[in-house]
Amino acid sequence: MIRALLSPQPLFYENGMMTLRILAGAMMAYHGVEVFDTPTMDNYATWDMIKNLPGARLMVYLGKGIELVTGICFVIGLFTRIAAVLMCIDMFYICFFVGHGRFYYEDQHPFLFALLALVFFFTGPVKLSVDGVLFKKVNNPTLSS
Repeated sequence: MIRALLSPQPLFYENGMMTLRILAGAMMAYHGVEVFDTPTMDNYATWDMIKNLPGARLMVYLGKGIELVTGICFVIGLFTRIAAVLMCIDMFYICFFVGHGRFYYEDQHPFLFALLALVFFFTGPVKLSVDGVLFKKVNNPTLSS
């Protein structure tokens, strides 16, 4: 057991990544459900950093809609890399333009969601995903060792 913990080899890679993908997606979707709460959405549109944007109300709904849709996509593993790019852009925008860019303290949550999105951009959905069913693994001889 100690040897496995000290090894540079991944531990429980597929199950671990699948679990992280589903949990991150569920948490993102939970934040995105606010898109259906009109008073909350109206409040967001009054924030100083948002109200001066062109189409402030539309931008708020677009951002929350992206959170909901990308969260659902992560949970089921559908178009995972596209969802990851959209989630990453949305969360970096929140961190650096809506927030104060203090990702080391105040704006950690959106920054960490963006980092998780990058992880799944690079790894894909890994296991138990709609992507796995739709885009069956193709043996690529140039990538085999």
